Amino acid sequence: MNEKQKTIKSPISVEGNGLHTGIHVKLTFKPAPENFGYKFQRIDLEDKPVIQAVAEYVVSTSRGTTIEKNGVQIATIEHVLSAVYGLGIDNILIEIDGPEIPIMNGSSIRFVDALKEAEIVDQKAEKNYFEIKEEIRYCDEDRNSEIVIFPDDHLNLNVLVDYDSYFLGNQYALLDNIDNYEKEISPCRTFVFFNELVPLLNKNLIKGGDLDNAIVIMNKDVEQDKIDQIAKLFNKKSVKPHPNGILNNIDLRFSNEPARHKLLDLIGDLSLIGRPIKGKIVATRPGHSVNTKFAKQIRHFIRIAEKRGIAPDYDPNEKPLLDINQIKKLLPHRYPFLLVDKILRADETSIIGLKNVSMNEPFFTGHFPDEPIMPGVLQIEAMAQVGGILILNSVPDPKKYSTYFLKIDDVKFKHKIVPGDTIVFKLVFVEPVRRGLAHMRGQAFVGKTLAMEADLLAQIVKNK
Repeated sequence: MNEKQKTIKSPISVEGNGLHTGIHVKLTFKPAPENFGYKFQRIDLEDKPVIQAVAEYVVSTSRGTTIEKNGVQIATIEHVLSAVYGLGIDNILIEIDGPEIPIMNGSSIRFVDALKEAEIVDQKAEKNYFEIKEEIRYCDEDRNSEIVIFPDDHLNLNVLVDYDSYFLGNQYALLDNIDNYEKEISPCRTFVFFNELVPLLNKNLIKGGDLDNAIVIMNKDVEQDKIDQIAKLFNKKSVKPHPNGILNNIDLRFSNEPARHKLLDLIGDLSLIGRPIKGKIVATRPGHSVNTKFAKQIRHFIRIAEKRGIAPDYDPNEKPLLDINQIKKLLPHRYPFLLVDKILRADETSIIGLKNVSMNEPFFTGHFPDEPIMPGVLQIEAMAQVGGILILNSVPDPKKYSTYFLKIDDVKFKHKIVPGDTIVFKLVFVEPVRRGLAHMRGQAFVGKTLAMEADLLAQIVKNK
């Protein structure tokens, strides 16, 4: 079953202080239309600028991920984006009246609770997955970090970390199904090592941090008077370290909660890819820098794949959506000009059709006797027929309508089509049908090879 894009049903707000700025902000989640993606809006600024949450806009990864466009920044975005992505939401507008996302309790669970209260709902368009077809690897030798993604039929993540602490040592976290995000990952809080607190405070950071929204880890034994000094900085009375090495005497929600929080951060940063992905991710010593650089690398691969075209999956044993007899009820074409044999799949915005090319095609008699090649004009015609069925799907009673092609642009023939080939056509609406006009982008594949592509403009007309 094809998955649908998701948004939320109604707006909902949360409030809190930014981790580093300490500024109190109000954040509001708002529903968004299909194919909108994730966007932030600074409603406290003139013109209320909007920033799309994509890797190209990352400007800082020091103690959090910050994006910027035209001088406008949103800081510490990883937890809120992790919640949105972890719940399978595709389209959302996040309004905020300040420069930094509130830290809440240091995890993403408060955002998850708010989004669920707003009610997650399906939209009409299908999810726009990017499926990993080959191994992609990113290494940061300076940080001894590496992220690798392998082909898989769903997203699953493995995180391996090692800490300079005899309390933590090496840790491993696994999320084998994103559906388990809420229960297994979202409650896991951010953490900091005791020896990092003073340097961070001296850098004018963690103004919104306290001993309730972060786990403070003792990486070595520390004298009680130094602990008392830190406690006073956070307006706390004297505290004593827990035997498990946690300064603030809070119980870990999982024995590997720090590693799980690293996985939470990884999901938030990888949401900057801008599309849901299917693949198996193995991350060793991940951090915001390597995470966002990896997201940028994936976006580069997506642009390459879109440019060259990704062939639709085709299983000859798959039952077609429409067979040739059903196609004949929709299209007026007949032999020798009916050039589509099956419709494999279709939805409101796209369609996949098939044409088997036989040596018995009449045009091979003259094109060419000694080197049979399917004429380019007939490749376009076959594509147009598949597109015509997509257009007819947009009206309530298709038999009462016909489609007429008005313009064909940007046609490229990339690979010759010969007898024995199976052509798989993929057409997608570039924009919604308006005033009876349909603009489509079409691609024709033989196996995994892009053979032809074109832009088509057609008009749908009611039959007299």
